[in-house]
Amino acid sequence: MEVETKLLDSVIMLTPHGRIDTASAGEFEKALNAVISGGNKKIIVVFASVDYISSAGLRVLLLIGKRLKVTKGNIALSDMSERIFEVFKISGFNKILTICATADEARKSIAF
Repeated sequence: MEVETKLLDSVIMLTPHGRIDTASAGEFEKALNAVISGGNKKIIVVFASVDYISSAGLRVLLLIGKRLKVTKGNIALSDMSERIFEVFKISGFNKILTICATADEARKSIAF
Protein backbone atom coordinates (compact mmCIF):
# COMPACT_ATOMS: atom_id res chain seq x y z
CA MET A 1 0.00 0.00 0.00
CA GLU A 2 1.20 3.48 -0.82
CA VAL A 3 0.31 6.48 1.34
CA GLU A 4 0.76 9.98 -0.08
CA THR A 5 1.31 12.79 2.40
CA LYS A 6 0.65 16.43 1.65
CA LEU A 7 0.84 19.52 3.89
CA LEU A 8 -1.90 22.07 3.32
CA ASP A 9 -1.57 25.05 5.65
CA SER A 10 -1.37 23.42 9.09
CA VAL A 11 -3.23 20.27 8.04
CA ILE A 12 -1.64 17.03 6.89
CA MET A 13 -3.56 15.13 4.23
CA LEU A 14 -2.84 11.43 3.89
CA THR A 15 -4.12 9.58 0.85
CA PRO A 16 -3.79 5.81 1.11
CA HIS A 17 -4.10 3.78 -2.10
CA GLY A 18 -5.61 0.31 -2.40
CA ARG A 19 -6.65 -1.89 0.47
CA ILE A 20 -6.33 -1.22 4.18
CA ASP A 21 -6.41 -4.73 5.58
CA THR A 22 -4.46 -6.97 7.94
CA ALA A 23 -1.47 -7.01 5.58
CA SER A 24 -1.31 -3.22 5.13
CA ALA A 25 -2.73 -1.85 8.40
CA GLY A 26 0.70 -1.75 10.01
CA GLU A 27 2.09 0.38 7.20
CA PHE A 28 -0.94 2.66 7.39
CA GLU A 29 -0.52 3.04 11.16
CA LYS A 30 3.20 3.73 10.74
CA ALA A 31 2.46 6.55 8.26
CA LEU A 32 -0.09 8.12 10.60
CA ASN A 33 2.17 7.81 13.64
CA ALA A 34 5.06 9.40 11.73
CA VAL A 35 2.87 12.42 10.96
CA ILE A 36 1.86 12.78 14.62
CA SER A 37 5.43 12.27 15.83
CA GLY A 38 6.40 15.11 13.50
CA GLY A 39 4.22 17.42 15.59
CA ASN A 40 1.16 17.51 13.35
CA LYS A 41 -2.15 17.53 15.19
CA LYS A 42 -4.60 18.07 12.32
CA ILE A 43 -4.93 15.12 9.97
CA ILE A 44 -7.25 14.37 7.09
CA VAL A 45 -7.31 10.89 5.59
CA VAL A 46 -8.61 11.02 2.02
CA PHE A 47 -10.26 7.72 1.09
CA ALA A 48 -10.73 8.45 -2.63
CA SER A 49 -8.25 5.71 -3.61
CA VAL A 50 -9.20 3.14 -0.96
CA ASP A 51 -11.27 0.25 -2.28
CA TYR A 52 -11.40 -1.86 0.89
CA ILE A 53 -10.97 -1.43 4.65
CA SER A 54 -11.04 -4.24 7.20
CA SER A 55 -11.43 -4.20 10.96
CA ALA A 56 -7.63 -3.89 11.19
CA GLY A 57 -7.82 -0.58 9.31
CA LEU A 58 -10.70 0.62 11.48
CA ARG A 59 -8.67 -0.24 14.58
CA VAL A 60 -5.77 1.90 13.32
CA LEU A 61 -8.08 4.88 12.85
CA LEU A 62 -9.56 4.41 16.32
CA LEU A 63 -6.10 4.27 17.94
CA ILE A 64 -4.91 7.33 16.01
CA GLY A 65 -8.07 9.23 16.94
CA LYS A 66 -7.48 8.46 20.61
CA ARG A 67 -3.81 9.46 20.37
CA LEU A 68 -4.72 12.77 18.74
CA LYS A 69 -7.40 13.48 21.34
CA VAL A 70 -4.77 13.26 24.10
CA THR A 71 -2.62 15.85 22.29
CA LYS A 72 -5.66 18.05 21.56
CA GLY A 73 -5.43 17.13 17.89
CA ASN A 74 -8.08 15.99 15.46
CA ILE A 75 -8.61 13.64 12.54
CA ALA A 76 -11.24 13.76 9.82
CA LEU A 77 -11.92 11.36 6.97
CA SER A 78 -13.11 12.34 3.51
CA ASP A 79 -13.95 11.28 -0.03
CA MET A 80 -15.29 7.81 0.80
CA SER A 81 -17.07 5.69 -1.73
CA GLU A 82 -20.52 4.48 -0.70
CA ARG A 83 -19.06 1.02 -0.18
CA ILE A 84 -16.36 2.23 2.22
CA PHE A 85 -18.81 4.51 4.05
CA GLU A 86 -21.10 1.51 4.53
CA VAL A 87 -18.31 -0.28 6.46
CA PHE A 88 -17.98 2.74 8.76
CA LYS A 89 -21.74 2.92 9.17
CA ILE A 90 -22.22 -0.79 9.95
CA SER A 91 -19.39 -0.72 12.48
CA GLY A 92 -20.66 2.49 14.09
CA PHE A 93 -17.41 4.30 13.33
CA ASN A 94 -19.34 7.02 11.53
CA LYS A 95 -20.46 8.11 15.01
CA ILE A 96 -16.95 7.99 16.47
CA LEU A 97 -14.94 9.66 13.71
CA THR A 98 -15.59 12.81 11.67
CA ILE A 99 -16.46 11.84 8.10
CA CYS A 100 -16.90 14.52 5.44
CA ALA A 101 -17.82 14.39 1.78
CA THR A 102 -14.73 16.30 0.65
CA ALA A 103 -11.25 17.10 1.92
CA ASP A 104 -12.17 20.79 1.97
CA GLU A 105 -15.12 20.09 4.28
CA ALA A 106 -12.85 17.92 6.44
CA ARG A 107 -10.31 20.73 6.68
CA LYS A 108 -13.00 23.13 7.86
CA SER A 109 -14.29 20.59 10.39
CA ILE A 110 -10.94 20.25 12.16
CA ALA A 111 -9.97 23.92 12.15
CA PHE A 112 -9.42 25.21 15.65
